Amino acid sequence: MKLTRITSLDNPELAMFGTLTEAQLRNRLEPEKGIFIAESPKVIRVALNAGYQPVALLCEEKHLTGDAADIVERLPEDLPVYTGDRTLLASLTGYTLTRGVLCAMRRKPEPPLAEICRDARRVVVIDSVVDTTNIGSIFRSAAALGIDAVLLTRTSCDPLNRRAIRVSMGTVFQVPWTWIDDPNRDLHPLGFRTAAMALRGNSINIDNPALHREPRLALIMGTEGDGLADRVINEADHLVCIPMAHGVDSLNVAAAAAVACWELSKSSPE
Repeated sequence: MKLTRITSLDNPELAMFGTLTEAQLRNRLEPEKGIFIAESPKVIRVALNAGYQPVALLCEEKHLTGDAADIVERLPEDLPVYTGDRTLLASLTGYTLTRGVLCAMRRKPEPPLAEICRDARRVVVIDSVVDTTNIGSIFRSAAALGIDAVLLTRTSCDPLNRRAIRVSMGTVFQVPWTWIDDPNRDLHPLGFRTAAMALRGNSINIDNPALHREPRLALIMGTEGDGLADRVINEADHLVCIPMAHGVDSLNVAAAAAVACWELSKSSPE
């Protein structure tokens, strides 16, 4: 490894870990040059196992031969590894590192929608959800409960946002995902029927047998504040709700996604 011990924060090569914004890391103008930051040994291992290419590592010195030792062994010999004491690294990143390790990694090319959905039966569509915690939580539920893919409208938060990755516990690297322009208009030609989560008078319960009989079903989740746009709701094949008790009108979108993923992953089309 190409080890550099940090004694000051003036090195411009460290900007990716501290001063660059998420938008700058993503590099919208040149996506092929975009990077993201994975945090903690567990999450970094998941990303490496999924084939993501490391760019640089930032690690507390004690973890080089401790929690991150196996990660260091997997890195190319010429890959930059920056290390220093805990206080100095916290000054760079703005917070104490989770388990003392950050890894800058190269983004992969955006996969085509048709490729992601080729063998999928159950997918979740995230429409205009911008809270990073919710994004990460939805991915974790989708992965744990057997959803085949996650699709996001371009008005949603980036799943490779640092906090979204951390909340997802690395499942953003395990569940196939890509961006989508219009949930109904893009998925209907691929043979999917769509189910919009919406509190309407004609909504059916999430455990309705009609949903389980669908060979290919896409569940569309909207923002907590405004919910799904009327056009998305009107063009969907099903309107779906989760029955509530005690006068509660709805669940947090991440909690609703977990319930819906659990129910729909049990489907066995006839």
